[in-house]
Amino acid sequence: MKIDANVARADIKVGTSPYGAHDELGALNALAATSQAKVLERASSSKVYDLSVDYFVGMPSFQGAGDPSYQIFMSHTPDGTVVDNLNGAGEHVNRHVCYSGDVVFMYTHTGTHIDSLNHFGVDGQIYNGFSAKDHLGSRNWTKAGVDVIPPIIARTVLLDIAKLKGVECLEDSYAITVADIEEELERTGLAIEEGNAVFVRTGRMAYWPDGTKTMGNPPGLSLDAARWLTAQGISVIGADQECVEVGPSQHEDNWLPGHGHFLTESGVPMIELLNLEELSADGVSEFCLIAAPIRLKGATGAPIRPLALKLN
Repeated sequence: MKIDANVARADIKVGTSPYGAHDELGALNALAATSQAKVLERASSSKVYDLSVDYFVGMPSFQGAGDPSYQIFMSHTPDGTVVDNLNGAGEHVNRHVCYSGDVVFMYTHTGTHIDSLNHFGVDGQIYNGFSAKDHLGSRNWTKAGVDVIPPIIARTVLLDIAKLKGVECLEDSYAITVADIEEELERTGLAIEEGNAVFVRTGRMAYWPDGTKTMGNPPGLSLDAARWLTAQGISVIGADQECVEVGPSQHEDNWLPGHGHFLTESGVPMIELLNLEELSADGVSEFCLIAAPIRLKGATGAPIRPLALKLN
């Protein structure tokens, strides 16, 4: 990745939580029970939108960064169980009872997933000043892992920038501006409120699962746009591409400044590789989000299955 040495520095700093020195939730603290109850009261059950992708061998992922591809294989099969008798039930029972089991191996940031606050940091520290020296063991972080993320229930605003621009998909490396966001909110007549989640559609999921079109040089949020969004008090950010922000970086001192701002400075978790195509096709720009990641202790991310319900 080539970064223009003449562009401005991002100057990402480690944010301090207003909720105290032990806080690991950051912006998720804004998901108060009262606001969650309010959005659930408005949710329509007429249609449920599944915003996740399926997992399969050969799916687009981050092998280019040295991470393993998604793999699944059988650890138990009906015929194999008869032969190896690992369960000790004997041939007669094992021929009668069909037993299957499988094993999954993957990078935790594969497919539709959420980044926890320990995913990115600055100078050895993550959000709220937790340090690698004091809080990173031999296997995982002891702070701000994906396991502490609660079930997310939030009013969510879709910023459909591809639709705003009248294109199927934004061009590679298009940097979404504050003006784009303001124009999109004017188009939909919506406002972003404190505690809301915000999802950004670039159109890249129209090409899924073609990795040559869905991964690399993504259109996404500029750092100015990211900072504008967190200033609105959002609880979660998400997009239909692999890193939410524009790539490659527009800043000489940080290769993923959007990650640094959302995760390290602002304590806002990020959901990536969302499938927002059906929402866009149906013209849904405001909805109730219900999502929860797998609780992998201390992990920097995990698969997540977000569901969307239109609001009445």
